[in-house]
Amino acid sequence: MASRALLIEVRLLDGRYHGVGDWPPSPFRLYQSLVAGAYGGRWRGEESDDESEKDAAFRWLEALAPPHIAAPPKVDGKATTYFVPNNDIDAVDGDPRRVSEIRAGKLVRPILLAADAPLLYAWPFDDGEAHALRLCALAERLHTLGRGIDAAFARAEVCDWSQAEARLADHPGPISRPGGPGDPKVNPFCPVRGSLDSLRKRHAAGATRLSLRREGRGTVTLFEQPPKPVARAVAYDRAPARLLFDVRNATDPSAFRPVAQEQASLVAAAVREVGAWRLKRLLGGRDLEIDRLVVGRGATAHDVERRVRIIPLPTIGHVHASPSIRRVLVEIPPDCPLPYGAVMAALANQTLDRVDVDTGEIVEDERTKDAMLVPADDDGMLWHYGIGERASHRWQTVTPAALSEAKPRGRVGGVERGTAEERAAGAVAQSLRHAGFDWRGTTIRVQSEPFRRRGARADDFLADRFAGRLRHVEIAFPEPVHGPLVIGDGRWLGLGVMAPVREGPPAVHIFAIDPSEAPPVAAREQLTRALRNAVMARVDDEMGGERGRRGKKLPTFFTGHVEDGAPARSSRHEHLFFLADDADGDGRIDRLAVIAPHLADRTVPYDPDRRSKMQSYLELLDSALAGLTILRAGRAGAPHLGRVPEPGNDDPIFGSANVWISLTPYRTTRYPKGGNLMEAAAADLIAESVRRGLPRPAVEAVQFVPVSKGGGLGLRARLRFGSAVKGPLLLGRDSHAGGGLFAADG
Repeated sequence: MASRALLIEVRLLDGRYHGVGDWPPSPFRLYQSLVAGAYGGRWRGEESDDESEKDAAFRWLEALAPPHIAAPPKVDGKATTYFVPNNDIDAVDGDPRRVSEIRAGKLVRPILLAADAPLLYAWPFDDGEAHALRLCALAERLHTLGRGIDAAFARAEVCDWSQAEARLADHPGPISRPGGPGDPKVNPFCPVRGSLDSLRKRHAAGATRLSLRREGRGTVTLFEQPPKPVARAVAYDRAPARLLFDVRNATDPSAFRPVAQEQASLVAAAVREVGAWRLKRLLGGRDLEIDRLVVGRGATAHDVERRVRIIPLPTIGHVHASPSIRRVLVEIPPDCPLPYGAVMAALANQTLDRVDVDTGEIVEDERTKDAMLVPADDDGMLWHYGIGERASHRWQTVTPAALSEAKPRGRVGGVERGTAEERAAGAVAQSLRHAGFDWRGTTIRVQSEPFRRRGARADDFLADRFAGRLRHVEIAFPEPVHGPLVIGDGRWLGLGVMAPVREGPPAVHIFAIDPSEAPPVAAREQLTRALRNAVMARVDDEMGGERGRRGKKLPTFFTGHVEDGAPARSSRHEHLFFLADDADGDGRIDRLAVIAPHLADRTVPYDPDRRSKMQSYLELLDSALAGLTILRAGRAGAPHLGRVPEPGNDDPIFGSANVWISLTPYRTTRYPKGGNLMEAAAADLIAESVRRGLPRPAVEAVQFVPVSKGGGLGLRARLRFGSAVKGPLLLGRDSHAGGGLFAADG
């Protein structure tokens, strides 16, 4: 970070702002105002030396990195329509007495400042202090910021960057930090090299934008649009203030006092009430404001973006973690006028007893007895809720969302159930819109059961007025979004809290073979062997070769063999699976796949939310396969490969189905000794399915088939499961090379 700062402080005299399209006012808007003040009015006649110094100062400013901004909290004012002439006097034959006939409506919605505080712009720099001091003097000439009615004045100073940071931190409003390039449609503009010259050209063109041209015997007036100024859009982070509290034991603050996840709304209500009661004591005379912004009593549509949000956070991040509530996040929006420090003081070290907001009467509740809010030292749990750098496409509720559509009661038929699901998905889309997220392009799934292993059913949560309306929700967004994501009518009471589904390295890599080079199905074994060899060679190169790994062999995850070269014989199949598939049934192999162990063997542990050796191997595999475009497979040729996206749920190999049928023979894990061979083979297939973590299937043996060397029986069969099972299904002794492959039947 730079060592020095140019700090410009701007005050709006009327406490309101009429500029359109940006808040806080963009750095380029301030730049324009500074230029207008420095060169306009009585300063037009300055000596040429002063003119050159001004030019140099503004050119220095436009070359700096974007400033950091602090703005006072704001409230959107009431919209007013003014009717003004629309500059079309010719429409009434040039008669000024008929001007009322051409008045047009003009909508004005001012922004009202909710605090008596200035706007602060802090430009970091290292060199050019003389230019910065010159701009400090020129800043005093500023007279407006926004429209012509937005009278303002400014003062500036040069200081150390640490002092500028302290000024920003002491400001009662939110701080906007610059990021990377932004979207011109939504992000503010900042000056760039050439901005000053472009403003001069625009000003000069504005004086000649109307011109006369002869047409026949008469003349017409032509209007020419002045050139647009030069500026760049910058993405600013205007984040809310966040307070994270641990729920500790009041008698022993070193220990957590967890509250059951089903009591999320009770915890949120207790935090809301104690916070509101103490804020009224700390901020005398602001009771109505606190009722609106903390309790929600009397809140209007204008208050939604300013309300304090209380989010109980059940513990997640590990499949075996108890999902009790051990932390509470309190989020203060950027435009909330309640001071950050006052909210912290109101909640820190307070017990979670229910409090009457008006009288202060305390009602103890056994469910939250001895629970106390203590400022948290560790904010790692926020990462699991998508807060910070982590964005995700797919999100699932941890506490169920309260939807506007109630669940159907009693026994319902398929048609009625489908209609109810559609209505519930529509209610989720509406709740997304209310929460400020774009619902278009989303995929929505609604159910009563939890998505997490130790979650609770929606009906088990304390519902109060939301009884019958709680549902667990999964949402897939077309673009990744950041948390926190809280949706539904109960979002102010800790319901509808969502967590991202980790999108780690892909678990399956699929390659399409060029149709003109597709080998016959008979070459299946050669192709899978060649694919395995290619994977091992590329992983070896990615790891640095033998020298880089000091002679160590590749991990079993990639080879399927232990260090002494023997095949891995663990009860779990913790190494890669390979398959070659004739997807269109034309007798030629048209796609290849490399499959992670946990997809083919459901007993292999893998938690995408937890860093593990499996995850590092998958990342290495993803990197190693990045440039695989040709597979050299000996007699099977050297077909060209193209990457294929992960298939959908309708894919016969990777989709879901109740009934599955053999594509490649299932090779029994042991040769039966005596008895009925068909029954023995079917029993072996059932046992293998259960060992792989699948439900117990019913087996319909189709036929025996010969198998290659190695012994065992070959069997083609049909599997029927009691519920839908997701593929791939690769079972038996040679499943790692594509044997025992099943496809969805119908």
